[in-house]
Amino acid sequence: MEKLKKTKFLNCPNCNSFNIDKSLMAPSVINNKKKNNNLNLKKNLEIKNKLKEYKNFIKKNFEYVGDNFAYEARSIHYNNKKKDKGIYGKASIKDIKELSEEGIETENIPWVNDNEN
Repeated sequence: MEKLKKTKFLNCPNCNSFNIDKSLMAPSVINNKKKNNNLNLKKNLEIKNKLKEYKNFIKKNFEYVGDNFAYEARSIHYNNKKKDKGIYGKASIKDIKELSEEGIETENIPWVNDNEN
């Protein structure tokens, strides 16, 4: 800039003055947060929709046993009690651990409520 200023090749485009100085300015930084936020929101929506699909599939093809899940799982496993449908329900972490120790396989699936956005 100094070289251009000395040779009078640098002037103000508004007033044509050759008296030009550098000033401290903020660097031009591209904000990727909004772009990343939009990607995260889109990804979250895709995941939530997939979980809702799983939930609907489970509701149609499995029998809901509520809080009796551990009891029902044991009765199927030990008594060879066959059901037309698999089961789903609620169980504590302790119950799931005990079922696993007994060799009864379970899956923990995040349940998305229908009224959530």
